[in-house]
Amino acid sequence: MATEIERKFKLATNNWQQHITGKKTIRQGYLQSGLKKDQRASVRVRIANDKAMLNIKSAAMSIYRTEYEYPIPVADAEHMLSTLCDGGIIEKTRYLVPYHEHLWEIDIFAGDNAGLEMAEVELKAIDETIQLPDWVGDEVSEDPHYYNNYLIRHPFKCWQ
Repeated sequence: MATEIERKFKLATNNWQQHITGKKTIRQGYLQSGLKKDQRASVRVRIANDKAMLNIKSAAMSIYRTEYEYPIPVADAEHMLSTLCDGGIIEKTRYLVPYHEHLWEIDIFAGDNAGLEMAEVELKAIDETIQLPDWVGDEVSEDPHYYNNYLIRHPFKCWQ
């Protein structure tokens, strides 16, 4: 069984920018959000640069989730995004920033979620201790508002 253990944070500063080692442009949508009571998983299609993936994640909004991911043809992903996805499309640029033993992913959202900036870090164990960089702010790992499948129905632009 595949698992994802991930913590999410708001950004406090832009000090991370000087440490970028990689960048991806991401567009993603949901075939199933996982937010309805009868849904046990979200099903997402994502295009990141020139690669496409189909992702299935347990619906629980927590730092520990079951996750499966499979490569698919980009043309199929484009078609799914334009015809099959429920709700809006998430657009973001993801920057890769190493800090101590971890690789942080900084998501700068665009489109309906422009203005939202998040930092995520994947862990090997749920109780793993990590050193937080000075550029992360409040932790929002348990707040459903900051999950992409929530943002397709309640975009950041509507929060204000």
